[in-house]
Amino acid sequence: MSKRFLTNFLVFLAICIGVICGISKIDFMEGMAVLTSDVFLRLLKLISLPIIFLSITSTISGMKDFSEMRKIGRKILTYTIGTTLTAATVALVLFVLIHPARIGSLAGAEDVVTVTKGDSYLSFLINIIPSNIFGAFVENNILGVAFIAFFLSIATLFLPMEQKSFLHQLFSSLFAAILKITAMIIKLIPLAIWSFVTLLIKELREGHGDMNQLFLYLSCVIGANLIQGIVILPLLLKFKKISPIESFRIMIPALTLAFFSKSSTATLPVTMRTLEKSGVSRKISSFTLPLCSVINMNGCAAFILTTVLFVSMLNGATYTPIELVGWILLASIAAIGNAGVPMGCYFLTSAFLIGMDVPLHVMGLILPFYTVMDMLETALNVWSDACITLSVDKDLAAVSAPVSS
Repeated sequence: MSKRFLTNFLVFLAICIGVICGISKIDFMEGMAVLTSDVFLRLLKLISLPIIFLSITSTISGMKDFSEMRKIGRKILTYTIGTTLTAATVALVLFVLIHPARIGSLAGAEDVVTVTKGDSYLSFLINIIPSNIFGAFVENNILGVAFIAFFLSIATLFLPMEQKSFLHQLFSSLFAAILKITAMIIKLIPLAIWSFVTLLIKELREGHGDMNQLFLYLSCVIGANLIQGIVILPLLLKFKKISPIESFRIMIPALTLAFFSKSSTATLPVTMRTLEKSGVSRKISSFTLPLCSVINMNGCAAFILTTVLFVSMLNGATYTPIELVGWILLASIAAIGNAGVPMGCYFLTSAFLIGMDVPLHVMGLILPFYTVMDMLETALNVWSDACITLSVDKDLAAVSAPVSS
C-alpha cells in the first residue's frame, strides 16, 4: 500500500467517522472535535506567518539577481490576474443568466452585520504597509508580513556577495527548520479533518435558513466556483500539457484540508509539501505559493461580485452593462489579500455595500450559508494556487531546458 493511498484512505475514513459523530449528537465527541480543531488550527497559524516570510526571503535572496525574481514574479502575476478576472467573469455571466435578484424582497432577513464606514477598501490597502515590523507578526497581518519579506529579499540582491550569502543561508536554514515542524503537523491531518467534519455536520444540523429564498443566489456563487475549478483551471493545465486529473489527485489532501479548515493560508504548508513531493521545484513552490496565497483569490472574487450585485439589486439598484463589466475589475481587486482573514470576503462585501449606502439586512440572511460557500471558495483558491504553481514551474523548466541540436 503506497503512502499516498494510505493518506487518502485515512482522509476518507476521517470524513466518514466525522459524519457519523456529527449526526450522533454525542456531546463528548463534539467537545473533542472542538478541542482537536482548535489545537490543529493554532498549530497551522503558528507556522503560517513564518512560512510566508521565510519562504519568500529564502527564495528571493537565493536568486542570482533582480531580473530572475522579476521574471518569475511577472509569470505569477499574469496567471493570478488572469484566473481571478476569469472567475469574476464567470460569476457575472451566471448572475446575468440566472438573475437571482428577481425573487424580490427576502422575508426574514435581519440586519446582523456591523461594519463601520472606516472599514473602507482604501484603509484596507493602506494597512498593507505596516508601521511596525514586529507589529505585522503580532497582529497576524499577512499582507504586511509578505510586504516586509518581499522588500527585505529584494534588498539582499543588491548586497555584496558575502553578506547576501550569509542572509540567504540564515533564511534557508530557518525555513528548513519550519518545514520539519510542518512535516510533523501534517501527520495530524486525518484527525483534524475528523474534527472539522464533525463540527460541520453539527453546524448544519443546528442551522436555520430558508434555502428556497436563496437558492438562485447560492446557485450563482457555487456554480461559478465549480465552473472555475472543474472547467477553467483544468483547461489551463491542459494548455500547459499538464494532466488535470493527476494534478487533482495529488492535491486531494491539501484540498480536503482547505475545504474543512476554510483557510488557504493555514493550508499553505500542506500545499507546498504536496507539490514539492510531486516534482515541482522548491524555488518555484516556495515563492509562488506564498504569494498566491495572498493575492490569488478566485473564489472570493466570484463571491464579492455576485453578492454585491444580488444585495444591491434587491434594494432597488440598477446597473448598465458597462457598470456590470466594471464590477469584474472591482471584485478582482477587492479579492486581493483576503487569504487567512476570517470571513474576509463577507466583511469586504459588506464594506462595499455600506459605501454604496445599501442596507445590509440581506447579508444577515446570507450569513448562515456562508460557511459552506467559504469552504468551497477556499478549496478553489488552493486549487488555483496549485494550478498556477504547476504552470509557472512548467514554463520556467521549458525555458531553462537545453535545446537539442
